Formats: sequence, C-alpha cells, structure tokens
Amino acid sequence: MKLKTFAGGIHPPDNKHWSSHLAIEDCPLPAELIVPLAQHIGAPSVPCVEVGQKVARGEEIGSAKGFVSVPVHAPTSGEVIAIENRPHPWGAILPAVVIRPDGEDRWSSTLQPVDPGELSPEEMVERVRQAGVVGMGGAAFPAHVKLSPPPEKKIQALILNGVECEPYLTADHRMMLEDPERILQGVALLQYVFGAERVVIGIEANKPDALALLKKMCADTPVEVLPLEVKYPQGAEKQLITAVTGREVPSGGLPMDIGVAVHNVSTAAAITDAVVHGRPLIERICTVTGPAIREPKNLRIRIGTPLSHLVAVCGGLAEEPGKIVLGGPMMGFTQLGFDVPATKGTSGLLLLRNADIALQPEGPCIRCARCVQACPIHLLPTTIAAYARHDLTAEAAEYCATDCIECGSCSYVCPAAIPLVQAIRYGKAAILAKKRNA
Repeated sequence: MKLKTFAGGIHPPDNKHWSSHLAIEDCPLPAELIVPLAQHIGAPSVPCVEVGQKVARGEEIGSAKGFVSVPVHAPTSGEVIAIENRPHPWGAILPAVVIRPDGEDRWSSTLQPVDPGELSPEEMVERVRQAGVVGMGGAAFPAHVKLSPPPEKKIQALILNGVECEPYLTADHRMMLEDPERILQGVALLQYVFGAERVVIGIEANKPDALALLKKMCADTPVEVLPLEVKYPQGAEKQLITAVTGREVPSGGLPMDIGVAVHNVSTAAAITDAVVHGRPLIERICTVTGPAIREPKNLRIRIGTPLSHLVAVCGGLAEEPGKIVLGGPMMGFTQLGFDVPATKGTSGLLLLRNADIALQPEGPCIRCARCVQACPIHLLPTTIAAYARHDLTAEAAEYCATDCIECGSCSYVCPAAIPLVQAIRYGKAAILAKKRNA
C-alpha cells in the first residue's frame, strides 16, 4: 500500500538511532529551576509569587495575561529565591522565577482529580487553560485557544500528530511506546470537546513498533492509526492535514477553516493530566542526543531545568560541541551556551561536533529550482528571499512570504548555500511590522 504524504519536502538522514531504542528516564532535580515567564506564543505570564515564598509542586507562580496566554506553575516544591531576568532560549534576557527545590517534591493541595464524565466541554477547556497546557510539538501555542474554535468553524476531523519528522528527536516516539493509555485518553477527551466525527493518529512509517502498538490498542475504537511516508516536514500541521485528508489549508487560513484540528500526541497526554488529574504542565519528555554527548537519553525533565544539568545527567560531553541546538536540526534554535533553561516547548537538546557541521560560503543563485521543488507550501523561496534582502516588502508579500512555515527544506537543498529561511523570516517580520504600523 502506498503511504500517504504531501507534495514537496526532503529526506534528510533521520539519525534517530542514537536514542529511539532508549526508554524514558526520570531526570533528577537540579540545584535550581529557572522557570521563564514567557514560554509560548502569546502574552507572557506575570509573576504572582514573591522572593522567599515557599511553593508546592504545581502551584501557580505566573498568571496568564490575556486570552492567548497560559499560567506557569512550580515544577517542584521549594523556595522562590529570585524573580529576575535570566538568559532565555529565544536569545534574549527575559523574566524568570527561580526556585530552589526542597527535595520533598510535594504536590499542591489545590490540585484535585475529577471524573471527566461529569465535565462539559467548556469545563474541560478551562481545566486545560488553568493547567498551562501548550502545544508540545514545538510551536507551544496555548492549547485552550485551539480547543475554542468559533461556533461557525465546526471541527469534523481531529488529527493526532505522532509523526516527529525532525531528525534526531525521539521523545514522542517513546511516549507512544511507553505511555499510550495516557495519550489515548487525551484523544478521547479531545474528540469529546470538538465533537469530531473522524479521529486519526498519523505516524511515520519509520516507527513500526509505535504503529503496531497503537493499531492494536485502537482496534475496537473509532480511532484510525495511519502510517505516513517518511519525509520532512511530514509533521508540519498543514502538510499533515494534506497527507491525511487530501485537503489544503487556504493561504492565510487556519486548519479550522476546513474543519480540521491538529494536536501533538504529547499534548494529548498533557490534556489527560490537566482534565482528569488537575495537574499542570510542569514536565515533558526531552531527547538529549547527538555525537557530542556521551550518553544520549530520553529524559522526563521538569520545566526550568538548565541545559547544563541535562548534559551532566547524560554523562557530560564527548567533545566540545560545535553547535548547541534546542529542538531538531531543521527548525531548532541554536544556543550560545548551557545556561538557558528547558521550557514547555523543549522537545530535544542536540549537540553536534564541528565535524558534523557543513560550512560552505554563500554563492550566487544558479536558478536550479531545487528550493521550489522542495517547498511543501509551493512557494518560490529564492524569489521571496531576494525581495526580502532588498527590503521590497510589498513584493515579498505578493509572493505569499507569510505562508512560509520556516521548515528549512529550501536551505537544505540549496547548492549555493543561500540562507533562504533567514531572509524569508526577515521579510515576514517586515510585512507584519508594516501591517501593525498601518
């Protein structure tokens, strides 16, 4: 049977052999947890604790500010020793709440489990919001916003993203193997909230063990487990929708515009914790991997854990890294050092050697059109990048620059090593700034 996919894309080496066979381990608590107040798309939370205050695990330490915002919670029990600006994975110095663990790891008494059968969809969404759940596939978009489409945008199909197409990352893969019941309970809750008629879990074919397990567990349910072609960026929201449904999200539109909602499998598990147990999002699975680390691992980490602690737990460095990446090599963010903390969107820590980094000077565009063939959105990357570099904002907008998902496929295949994604990102920022000023 031909596997479903989308047009375009690339086939980089997946390099998942470093950690795909390794069971999830609990990461020990560090000496201090640095919990950023900005961890998601939207307005950052504002601190609601004071220095010297004792907090319990799961207690709110940052309150949401606006609808597109979520609260932040204490990853463990301990003392707030600082509320100050600290280095952030986004490359800035941003406010954070610093907690010294007391070793008790005591849960807050305010967190209460409920019978989900007694909750309305609206009450479930509110519990998800209070728990600070965001999309855990990397985008970190507040989950309660995606769970609240306008009444006229009826969700007919719910897609669970178990693709994990980024090279090196195996956190979702291990979640599907080791905690499928929690994921499937979250799937049922999502289906109830949306009232979706069709439910599909999409998984790339390079995870046959996860496919077999979830197919077996869903055999007598309405949930369909669909194997997908191994191709990057198969896990991007719009490409996954096209592969599963054959439909395309319109330019400038959202999945809800065609009656579809997409959530990551790890997000589904976090929704189970929030709705059923009342537990906020204070931990996640993170893959620490790459040839520069001694012992690659899939770790269950607390939000706010410094990267230096993750490296130490994994046996230290095999050699000095040439690049430190939070996330995967295609869409991850390069870091200057190990002093930044893990956030709700930290799916992986990738450490590459200098020998693993291809350094090539930029050359002239030879009009080979490889970037056009690879683009999963069917854009003209080299044209948009050229306009952006010359500050021709209107022309870049005319060529749909804002539809770019910044997957990096164009840069990956470019024989001239032109930094196409960076140029297009610059153009997108200029377009948005022009709209705001207007």
